[in-house]
Amino acid sequence: MTTDHQDTDTTTLDTDVLVVGAGPAGLMLATELRLGGAQVVVVDQRPGPTTESRASTLHARTMEILDSRGLLDELGTPPCEPRGHFGGVPLDLTLPGPYPGQWKVAQTRTEELLQRRAADLGADLWRRHQLLSLTVRDGAAGAAEGVEAETIGPYGPVRIRARYLVGCDGEDSTVRRLVRAPFPGQDARRELLRADVSGISVADRRFQRLRHGLAIAATRDGVTRVMVHEFGRPVAERGGGEPDFTEVTDVWKRVTGEDISQGTPLWVNAFGDANRQLARYRHGRVLFAGDAAHRQMPSGGQALNLGVQDAFNLGWKLAAVVRGSAPEELLDTYDTERRTVGRQVLANIRAQVELLLGGPEVEPARSLLTELLAVDGVRRHLAGMISGLGIRYDVGDAEDVEDAGGVGDVQEVGGLGGAAGGRGFGPDTALGAVGAGVDSGDTAAGHPLLGRRLPDAWLEPTDGGPRRRTTELLRTGRGLLLSLDGSRNGNGNGGGVLRAALEPWADRVAFVAGPPETGGPLPAGQALLVRPDGHVAWAGPRPDGLPEALTRWFGFPAAAG
Repeated sequence: MTTDHQDTDTTTLDTDVLVVGAGPAGLMLATELRLGGAQVVVVDQRPGPTTESRASTLHARTMEILDSRGLLDELGTPPCEPRGHFGGVPLDLTLPGPYPGQWKVAQTRTEELLQRRAADLGADLWRRHQLLSLTVRDGAAGAAEGVEAETIGPYGPVRIRARYLVGCDGEDSTVRRLVRAPFPGQDARRELLRADVSGISVADRRFQRLRHGLAIAATRDGVTRVMVHEFGRPVAERGGGEPDFTEVTDVWKRVTGEDISQGTPLWVNAFGDANRQLARYRHGRVLFAGDAAHRQMPSGGQALNLGVQDAFNLGWKLAAVVRGSAPEELLDTYDTERRTVGRQVLANIRAQVELLLGGPEVEPARSLLTELLAVDGVRRHLAGMISGLGIRYDVGDAEDVEDAGGVGDVQEVGGLGGAAGGRGFGPDTALGAVGAGVDSGDTAAGHPLLGRRLPDAWLEPTDGGPRRRTTELLRTGRGLLLSLDGSRNGNGNGGGVLRAALEPWADRVAFVAGPPETGGPLPAGQALLVRPDGHVAWAGPRPDGLPEALTRWFGFPAAAG
């Protein structure tokens, strides 16, 4: 980043990427951009990480992401609850992997953690700065292409010139408004009132449906969070403000018959069932992630996790484009992959809202869902959606695998097949051994791991070396080519050919060889190309198709010599 003062009033900054918004998505993105070698400036109106008691759940995939960047140690051991819900119907979220269930981490801690890492990596964070305007430069008249943003902060105006801008500024995104990005969907028709209250004593309630509405209550450390919806009550008009505590206590009393008005409110808000998604996540040199790209009721704790996972998908791609090692078209895969996942998450949230906030008319559907969740394939499918472990991106065809039977149990990667085209979430296609449930008509189904996240697994030691864990191998932020051929140097069973094929991309992709643990989820005798976000981009026992996959995901090969 460079700074100059073109006049006495305005500070001008030059950077590779400007991120607007320092919530979990924006801070995760800044971390990934710096890890990938891009200069980044983050601006946010707030003076620091949120002090409000907002999202408090990290799902299994987000925990894996944080682990893959070495961030979990700072969190200690947060409380874990294996049971979640789908529309208020209890749902066992446990799936194979290191972090089954949902982990209770206050959003404040998540933001503090990501802010420290972003700062340690060299991200430049400007707080108390409000975005006023932005201009996209198209390169006309010899000017450099990019984005110019005007902000105002405590020391006056700041002009920031960047090659790309990413809006991570929440559901009421200023960037989205300035770009006039189409944001189709529906406005809120129903809402939940929420308050954190001290000085009250009420029984814990887990999605208790009463005659007049829904009531939820949970007490931790002397503070009780209450949430309430009154059946048939529309969204209140508050002029864009939050409800007052009296409104919460009145609705709570009508629904439960209890008086909590003697308590002290620490935080009060309301969230509705608005459901909107950008028609495109990329608008040339302006991109969107997190709640700026999609607006939804945070049912099942999915909103924060969806945003962090957006950023994790985008960061390494945008850094590669900025570095010049990959073409701009790589950014289109961000839009394709994450908009598909977002659409499917918003669809499951719409279904949950009907089950959760609907009146007596939804009871038959709730009863049926309860019965269906006793079928483990149904349970795992929904758990994969909520946890993020069921995501499968369309990364293209892999070489047909001659012996897929050595992979292990697909349940290790969530037990969830791909949707049409191998993207997003799909039906449970493999209830038994790997290979048995793979649909040969799916273009991404040439290998059970293709498009999925790399399983957390161990590579056995060879030549007296230590065991190595796949998740830890991702911590550099580079890609991986895993040669699972049983030799430490990777020269056995075709490993030397793989290493030679990788050589033009060796500055971006690390070569790791070794035998997988016996009975584990990794395919012995084969090789896997893994993107920096941990998703498998190519798989096979021979290097056929490997150079094409390397070019698609890691850009141009380095010049020889």
